Amino acid sequence: MAGLMRRRLRRRQPQAEPLAQIADPVLRRVLSHRGLARHNLDYPLADLLPWCALQQIEPAAALVVEAIRQGQRILVVGDYDADGATGTALALAVLRELGARQVDYLVPDRVRLGYGLSAALAELALQRSPDLVLTVDNGISSLDGIARLKQAGIKVVVTDHHLPGEVLPAADAIVNPNQPGETFASRALAGVGVMFYLLLAVRQQLIDAGVFAGRAVPNMARHLDLVALGTVADLVPLDANNRILVEQGLRRMRAGLARPGIKALIEIAGRVPAQLKASDLGFALGPRINAAGRLEHMDRGIACLLADTMAQARPLAIELDEINKSRQALQTDSQDLAIEKIAAGADSAAPALCLSDVRWHEGIVGLVASRLKERFHRPAIAFAHSGDELKGSARSIPGFHLRDALALLDARHPGLIERFGGHAMAAGLTIRPHALGPFRRAFLQLCEELIRPELLDPQWLSDGELPAEAFAPATIGALQAGGPWGQAWEEPLFDGQFEVIEQRIVGGAHLKLRLRRDGLRGPLDAIAFGVDELVEPRQQHLVFQLDLNDYHSPPRPQLIVRGGVAQD
Repeated sequence: MAGLMRRRLRRRQPQAEPLAQIADPVLRRVLSHRGLARHNLDYPLADLLPWCALQQIEPAAALVVEAIRQGQRILVVGDYDADGATGTALALAVLRELGARQVDYLVPDRVRLGYGLSAALAELALQRSPDLVLTVDNGISSLDGIARLKQAGIKVVVTDHHLPGEVLPAADAIVNPNQPGETFASRALAGVGVMFYLLLAVRQQLIDAGVFAGRAVPNMARHLDLVALGTVADLVPLDANNRILVEQGLRRMRAGLARPGIKALIEIAGRVPAQLKASDLGFALGPRINAAGRLEHMDRGIACLLADTMAQARPLAIELDEINKSRQALQTDSQDLAIEKIAAGADSAAPALCLSDVRWHEGIVGLVASRLKERFHRPAIAFAHSGDELKGSARSIPGFHLRDALALLDARHPGLIERFGGHAMAAGLTIRPHALGPFRRAFLQLCEELIRPELLDPQWLSDGELPAEAFAPATIGALQAGGPWGQAWEEPLFDGQFEVIEQRIVGGAHLKLRLRRDGLRGPLDAIAFGVDELVEPRQQHLVFQLDLNDYHSPPRPQLIVRGGVAQD
């Protein structure tokens, strides 16, 4: 059973002067809270940071151009998540448009080979006899795999966005906004975004070489549907540059200009293309792509994204949907087991959670860790047993840099961690089974040292109360136009006092409400997803997002209830 999540309330304060050119007062307030001093709702591509600002991008592009013009074999080595899949599909589609005659891809099997361009994956790559290996969304920590390729005389270009270790791989060129000395203004690019930038540079060098004289230059904007999907699905911060990439990709999807694979995913997810939002990419399309890499092999996801027709794409989208249903069932069972462990005393009073179970699938532990982090507001690591190793996935809370913490732990206890990598908010690691106890003790001790008590106090961060006139389609439309909303550019969240006049559980797992509020003519519809307990008392201080329920004619506002305010 899951009740309404209750937290203390904190209201956002203005971080910049309200923008006079924004007509809607609620949107003006929301943008002011997010520190926006300048805003162009058109999100023009001309405002993108220039590709030439990335270090090593010109020599990296030159290697790709050489391979294209000489008809060399290019092998794209991707990752098994949605970012890696979209980046791989983007690389193949654009390289072929740019004239590459021999281009193929290779993605590791999560269970057999694990993450990245490992030494074992390098051996598989060598069987393809490539002249150039081009990574996407991995490679910055692939020291052994890249060393093996270089030993065999293969040229290697790394495109990645993960944080590097102390030693960089011996690649011929590295394009990564997070590598040492990089001055690129957006460190938040996803793997697919980094690949997009490299391909922009490749196209420009081909233009400069006269390759497209007398014929049309390939239009890179038509591939922004892939960039948008991978960027949102990877939960990277939606800074100003990423918001342009995502919004431009969404506009293509809304206009019916998405590639067949993405159209098929929109269709199977039951979404209306013209009403598509960034959250649909994160919660509907992305999980269906990710499911293939979690439980099967990402080949299916990439094949769907590369399909040329709807007739090819639909069966693949249906297959991805079925895999995702299996993932959902497996995830629910694993989460329930993890919550039972904590209820029984596992890490119940610790500043972090570190759990393992032989029944957990390694493709699911990241979702388990994420769910535990959200529910208990503590950093969480979930380990799955994989042969003679434990493979862990970790998620963090704001203010606790996960990868830096693992690096510090590794320095203090050499050999305890076999491998690790990731970001501030998410990381992966591998340890030996016998090391679980020592690792857990060392990790919890480190968390005791580094996590300030106030960071463990979960709060709702609200954009404030709404006047009665704001519960209207016009305000909802204005807020949607202020997006795309997502990671580090959070969707507007409001709070207010309501009287519950009706409530019932629908679909076995969601709380449907009818609410009354002073100043409103009639009741409001509301729903709290994942809540299967009724609320008491009738008067409730709720936090919510504004949405439009288009099942009615005309559509009318409804509240997506995120939780309740805890009483001090």
